Amino acid sequence: MTERVAPRNPDKKVSVVVLAGGQGERLGGDKATVMLAGQRLLDRAIDRMACLSDDLIVVVRAGQDLEHSAARVVTDVLPDAGVLAGLAAGLQAARCPWAAVVACDMPFLDVRVFDLLIARTKECDAVVPRLDVGLEPLHALYSRRCLPAILACLKAGRRRVISFYTGLRVCYFPERELLRVDPDKRSFFNINTPEDLQWARGQLENASGWHHS
Repeated sequence: MTERVAPRNPDKKVSVVVLAGGQGERLGGDKATVMLAGQRLLDRAIDRMACLSDDLIVVVRAGQDLEHSAARVVTDVLPDAGVLAGLAAGLQAARCPWAAVVACDMPFLDVRVFDLLIARTKECDAVVPRLDVGLEPLHALYSRRCLPAILACLKAGRRRVISFYTGLRVCYFPERELLRVDPDKRSFFNINTPEDLQWARGQLENASGWHHS
């Protein structure tokens, strides 16, 4: 378990939102409860993000039974509306002006990446990493100012995660700057398949390098 330290967010600027509603069909069960190194993926994500904020939120889908002793658990604002509904629920619950949003299936999260994103919040409504492979909207920083646009998209039936970006001040954080603290882009690795899970287990058993493709 990651050792918790005093939150590095003394001005209460940032909440942490962990999206845990993924059903993990290819993994054989809820992603949040899949075990890695003796922990649920959910517990690992919260442990790795806890030093960023003392306002920790877990978003679950309707009917999902999931608890965490250190976090508040909230439910998607619309049943079966996907990740965007989870993001809306997280921002609604956030007690801080900004939310660091991550998916629970990212086992190598590194809060130093969010330190970089937080430093770019001035004059932005969202700060989103842009890697060579594309945007990372589920490892990003969102202001609560995004909430009306998200709810409008859900009402209109537009459920693509980035559908609400239009009209907002979205700052795209370049990969080359992220590499300063995360040179192997470990933070963005997520577990979708049994092969991904096995690979992550191997990395934890033998941390000799990063060679995932």
